Amino acid sequence: MQFDFATLTANQRYKLLSSTVVPRPIAWVVTINAEGLVNAAPFSFFNIFGSNPPVVVLGLARKAGGVDKDTGGNIRRSGQFVVNLVSEELIDAMSISAIDFGPTVSEPEEAGLALLPSLKVAPPRIAQSPVTLECEVMHYLDTSDTSSLVVGRVLAMHIADHLVLDPEQCHIDTRRLNLIGRMENPAGYVRTNDQFIWPRVTREEWERKG
Repeated sequence: MQFDFATLTANQRYKLLSSTVVPRPIAWVVTINAEGLVNAAPFSFFNIFGSNPPVVVLGLARKAGGVDKDTGGNIRRSGQFVVNLVSEELIDAMSISAIDFGPTVSEPEEAGLALLPSLKVAPPRIAQSPVTLECEVMHYLDTSDTSSLVVGRVLAMHIADHLVLDPEQCHIDTRRLNLIGRMENPAGYVRTNDQFIWPRVTREEWERKG
């Protein structure tokens, strides 16, 4: 079946995209507002898009009339944010931080999260997160009145010591990160520690088979 996106509503396009482009990693984004209050919110329109320079991209929703939500407004004003990756052990706290508390409430405080200072940026990082990425804005693009894209350069990364196998070789125990991803159902998630290995075939191997 074919779907012509020009004929669909925004909600229909969202349902098609979010139910097929899965699983999606979750960026638990920490920012600071103009009054110094720490904000945290999860986003599943997120991924890495390069290593040289190291780039992440966030897809952010906006309020009616093109007004930024808390995370978007904080990033636009300060140019800085911290992405914390979410392990299965943190799903309850992440869910609490997704509640619309309003700009005067600190989600990390409501969720009982500890914060640690970042190395390169002002927003702190979530202490319980197995991996955090400190980022600065490279580009902030308003794609419509209801959405924006944030392209961020990764300045520093923190990984829990027990998950680093070889710091010199940058070998990480990825399965033990126990990260989760977002599925199509609003309450649906997937574990990332159920993996299989499928070796990549070289051109020489392929030609030998022929």
